Amino acid sequence: MAKKKSADLFDDAPAENEPSAKTKKATPKKASNAAAKANGKNGKSSEKSYSAADIEVLEGLEPVRRRPGMYIGGTDSRAMHHLFAEVIDNSMDEAVAGYASFIEVEMMPDNRLSVRDNGRGIPVDPHPKYKDKSALEVIMTTLHAGGKFGGDAYDTSGGLHGVGVSVVNALSGELCVEVARDQKLYRQEFSRGLAQGKVKQIGEAKNKRGTTVSFVPDEEIFGKTQFDPARVYAMAKAKAYLFGGVEIRWRCDPTLIKDEAKSPTEDVLKFPNGLQDYLEEQIGGRAVVTPLPFAGKVQKPGGHGSCEWAVTWVAAGIGNADGMNASYCNTVPTPEGGTHEQGMRSALTKGLKAYGERINNKKANIITGEDVMGTAAALVSVFVREPEFQGQTKDKLATPEAAKIVESTLRDHFEHYLTSAPADADKLLGWVIDRAEERVRRRQEKEVSRKSAVRKLRLPGKLADCSQNSSEGAELFIVEGDSAGGSAKQGRNRKNQAILPLRGKILNVANATTAKMQQSQQIADLVLALGCGMGASYDEARLRYEKIIIMTDADVDGAHIAALLVTFFHEQMPDLIRQGHLYIAVPPLYRLAQGAKTVYARDDAHREELLQSEFRANAKVDISRFKGLGEMLPAQLKETTMMPGSRTLLQVHIPEEESKATAKAVRDLMGNKPELRFKFIQENAAFAGEEMLDI
Repeated sequence: MAKKKSADLFDDAPAENEPSAKTKKATPKKASNAAAKANGKNGKSSEKSYSAADIEVLEGLEPVRRRPGMYIGGTDSRAMHHLFAEVIDNSMDEAVAGYASFIEVEMMPDNRLSVRDNGRGIPVDPHPKYKDKSALEVIMTTLHAGGKFGGDAYDTSGGLHGVGVSVVNALSGELCVEVARDQKLYRQEFSRGLAQGKVKQIGEAKNKRGTTVSFVPDEEIFGKTQFDPARVYAMAKAKAYLFGGVEIRWRCDPTLIKDEAKSPTEDVLKFPNGLQDYLEEQIGGRAVVTPLPFAGKVQKPGGHGSCEWAVTWVAAGIGNADGMNASYCNTVPTPEGGTHEQGMRSALTKGLKAYGERINNKKANIITGEDVMGTAAALVSVFVREPEFQGQTKDKLATPEAAKIVESTLRDHFEHYLTSAPADADKLLGWVIDRAEERVRRRQEKEVSRKSAVRKLRLPGKLADCSQNSSEGAELFIVEGDSAGGSAKQGRNRKNQAILPLRGKILNVANATTAKMQQSQQIADLVLALGCGMGASYDEARLRYEKIIIMTDADVDGAHIAALLVTFFHEQMPDLIRQGHLYIAVPPLYRLAQGAKTVYARDDAHREELLQSEFRANAKVDISRFKGLGEMLPAQLKETTMMPGSRTLLQVHIPEEESKATAKAVRDLMGNKPELRFKFIQENAAFAGEEMLDI
């Protein structure tokens, strides 16, 4: 039975006592089953064979064509433009080494790109190891072949692995190299990494030298993707900024131009000031914290490397410097940063903290690298021997020594930069400290939000909230003191009017640190009642009331409290003002009564006007002055100040064209410099009549 079962299972395969395939002619079916058996699966399923014959050995540039992503990061547009970077990097190495003074970049129809330099020219004599090939052919067709391994030909270079230009060759449908060397002109052509013949001398090249590489990316690899003139132009321009001694000549076929502003037909790119010129172009017309950037360049002794930097701080708002930070090593962009960026970050942070300690500003202790670099537009470029990168595309520098070199270089120069202009240094330190305090506040808000995420909404204990849940039509009256708060609570419309009494004068936020604001219970109650957050965390959608009404006494103290509240909203919630939510109530100062007739006057002038218009001449009028809102009966407060239709509200509005002037006035009058307030009083005292003075 066992044999029968076995035979059924293996499709008539021979049983143990039957002749083997060697002595019995096997049918094709039985031979197939025997093979399945040999694969160790008892015939249930077949498996591909795996033997020495299956091991492929990829020679020459075939690995690049099989796996282009390993060498240029993919096959998309970014990867294809990386081919241009590899070619121009070789020319830049010649320029940095002092052998080339110009580089020509030309875009032609049919997706052809050409890069020419007047450097030494690639050697064309036979290679010592490959007697039948020229050095040019070895460089173009062999991975890890180049003149940048030993350091004899180049002190610093961007090409380190010897795969750059050979990768370009492997991924190009057509590539042509022309070399002007020793008064002769040579040419060799390639296709998909293969030489289409030997290098040939094609003429004389008197008083000329250098290398020209023109190529067309292979459509088998990149499809129909075309070079973008604007992108190539920007890449070439960046190279010119990185090495002030080189001139890059740009030409582009007019039929390829889409935007003349982004990619002209012809241009000469040369920037003697290097990264400082680059930074100025990046910043454009944005406002900056300090008038002069922190910029410089240091050459290492012996010419074996250098460090160049340019930094400024954008004052137009947090995050506005995004996209203006860049780093380079040996002219190769490192978009993912690396050790040189770490060195810059450390130098600037330590330098600014040390300056704060030197001038006895204790707030400097809370500064971190995030605060310093958050609004910085920073460029740093280093030239080092044998740098280490992560990956062939060199997106991140990994050389440990670069961090130490950059930090030590920049630290000394940054301290000199700060001490040479104390006023600008103080302004920069204050700016960074503000960012630090804002960071601390945001972190604390997140912690509070996280802790109260599952709890019921907590409101200040003194808040008498309205009954409606919607913010539409809801009003919050901010009043001074419990006495006024009591009258307001009794006179309000409970459905849509809320009352928040504040004890005493609120903190002057124009003259206070974030730490002080965090310690202020009045500010905490106000922000909690509004529900919308403040500063960078302000969220219009979370505002709990449509109108915020400042209702203070009609005297000097009341006006001062109103000014402090308006300053708070202007500095911490400017959008609340821009969206038209902030109002100031106008309570009466006098009550005028004659018999059954009662009217209210806002001020002395209004009182005299009412005496003339509302009452009979020489009639006795009972005039009483309110010392404060707390002395008013709830019905009086409701009728005169709180009830729509009979109340007077002044909306706080700042025209866009006057926003800068208003911000300056707030800083001058509410800031921590009394001399500016004194100056304002001197300039405006003549305009103040006796009725405006409370003496």
